[in-house]
Amino acid sequence: MKYDYGYFEEDHLGQLGDVGLWRRIFVFIGPFWAKVLQAVLLSLIISAATLTLPYLIRLAIDRYIVNMDLETGRRIRGLSLIAVQFAGVMGISFAANFFQVTILEQAGQRIMHAMRQRLFRHMLSLRLAFFNAHPVGGLVTRLTNDIQNMHEMFTTVIVTLFNQFVMLAGILIILLWMNWRLALLLTAITPLLAVISVAFSRLARDAFRKIRTALAGINAFLQEAVSGMFIIQLFLRERDIYQRFRDLNVDYYRKTLYQIKLFGFFMPLIDVMNSLSLALIIWYGGGEIIQKRITLGILVAFISYMRLFFQPLRELSQQYSVVQSAMASAERIFQLLEKQEPLPAPANPIIPRKMSGSIAFHEVTFGYESGSPVIEDLSLQVNPGETVAIVGATGAGKTTIINLLERFYDPPRGRICLDGIDIRQLDPHWLREQIGLVMQDVFVIPASLRDNILLDRELPESELQRIIDLAQLTKVVENLPLGLDTAIGEGGLDLSAGQRQLLAFARVLVRNPSILVLDEATASVDSETEMLIEQAIQATLAHRTSIVIAHRLSTIRRADRILVMDHGRILEQGTHETLLAQQGLYHHLLTLQNGPHQEPVAV
Repeated sequence: MKYDYGYFEEDHLGQLGDVGLWRRIFVFIGPFWAKVLQAVLLSLIISAATLTLPYLIRLAIDRYIVNMDLETGRRIRGLSLIAVQFAGVMGISFAANFFQVTILEQAGQRIMHAMRQRLFRHMLSLRLAFFNAHPVGGLVTRLTNDIQNMHEMFTTVIVTLFNQFVMLAGILIILLWMNWRLALLLTAITPLLAVISVAFSRLARDAFRKIRTALAGINAFLQEAVSGMFIIQLFLRERDIYQRFRDLNVDYYRKTLYQIKLFGFFMPLIDVMNSLSLALIIWYGGGEIIQKRITLGILVAFISYMRLFFQPLRELSQQYSVVQSAMASAERIFQLLEKQEPLPAPANPIIPRKMSGSIAFHEVTFGYESGSPVIEDLSLQVNPGETVAIVGATGAGKTTIINLLERFYDPPRGRICLDGIDIRQLDPHWLREQIGLVMQDVFVIPASLRDNILLDRELPESELQRIIDLAQLTKVVENLPLGLDTAIGEGGLDLSAGQRQLLAFARVLVRNPSILVLDEATASVDSETEMLIEQAIQATLAHRTSIVIAHRLSTIRRADRILVMDHGRILEQGTHETLLAQQGLYHHLLTLQNGPHQEPVAV
């Protein structure tokens, strides 16, 4: 079976003539217009210096080298003067090139920085549903490769294109001024050059699009394969995965080879046209010299200018692909910026001074996909300070309740209230400050243990030590080589699953929220660590409204009330003993896992 891992790349590229797209690009360039203007002025200086050099050669030949009427000393002094002028012009060109590159790189880096910051800030504002629908690899590409493509256009192409057009125009004007007959003869091949360049540009654009799509497929496949390496090795899928990667790699190789052949045909063809033009210059110009209609210096200058004439044509064709790539990247970047899927914020958000911790779901219906509700007409009341455990089979809607309470999603029907206030009217940042969430998978940032506990908070050392004790992290800290300052995560020590759970409880205690949510926080740990986690839970649950999703009987028994869910609805609720006595779904779930003749130990 063949998989298309480039599906998230658009099938079309940003069009070079898209005025609206250019207008949006120049919005980012606008704050740096002064530097761009400096680069353009330096480009004019570079063009003028480049066009001056063949003219100086003409003067050297006609005035001093072939002019036998002047005495030898004067001819040598004249050549020396022109040599000094030649060196001076080259020095000016070098200095202008140096400052132009420096200015463009500074401006390009700042533009790229501003664009990346804006794009990432925009992504942070999008709701979770957006990220569920878009592959991670595609989003990372927007912030890396696409931004880099824009940087390359800013720093090398825009001003270079301007410079090359100025060069072409300047060369044609000088050639017409020097000898209009010879110039008109050479312009006869210009239409052929234009046809060849346009045809090449179109073929190169299509080849580039195919290469980019193939490369996107490789990137997406690698991201999927590396993140799922455990599953690949567990189910012995190495050979199959290798074959699929080989197919993608061969496809990329063939498309890249096609582009190489395309350039390999076009570049020599430009050289052939260049040689043809030189042959015409020598044939026609040589006859003009014999008939004494032009000088040898003019002929040599013509040859030099024609070499300069073909250089921009070669570079323009190559840079067309760069510009096309940047336009495609710009289109994808702006498409992402146009995604308006932020969490709706109230016009006048409410920030209560005090919160008791009352939670109420009123006839809530929600589904991650339209037409497929996960919970339906759910009503639930959790009193201040109450601990409620939620149990049920996979897909019953347990985690969905937490996602809605944290307001990761908004339900299309029904209301969720804290202390009687609809959470959609509350300030989102304040809301999440009030809810401490401990999950089975704990995210560890590559930093010290202290930074992982405090995150962005500041606490006195004595208060931090008290929290470490409550979270049962004391022994963990003592066994680390640098204590709280030991680096953990990527590039540092790796914590066990149980230690990560204790870290999560410490984070919650630092924030001191009014509501605590435990989502499988005691799963997959050994018995000794479970005892530590249970002590951490006791310290964390104290005086807080709590919702617990757990399989451990000890955690469930501690709850004031147990809710049994099935297909998005609450079928049973009560204490552990009451639900067992009812011989309903709760009893059935226990029996399935532990058998009918023993005290259940897990749900």
